[in-house]
Amino acid sequence: MSQSVSFRITRTAEDVAQTLNALSQRLIRLEQRLESLELQLETQRSEAQTLPAEELNRLDGVDQLLLECQELLGRSEHQMDEPDVDLAA
Repeated sequence: MSQSVSFRITRTAEDVAQTLNALSQRLIRLEQRLESLELQLETQRSEAQTLPAEELNRLDGVDQLLLECQELLGRSEHQMDEPDVDLAA
């Protein structure tokens, strides 16, 4: 009977060791993947902060167009709100 118990303990210890080894390998792969993703994120951040001057000028132009459109819309709404005045009277 003691041989059976000893075998079970040994077998359980081997299973634990294999599981621990598998988990360690997974952890290493996850750490490598995380490092890779952090590097990609850092690269994207640095690229986003260094937009070319041409693109910044284009974006400024878009902002200006939006402001002009908002002004035109505001004027047309204001004109629509005013009652019609009969100039002939």
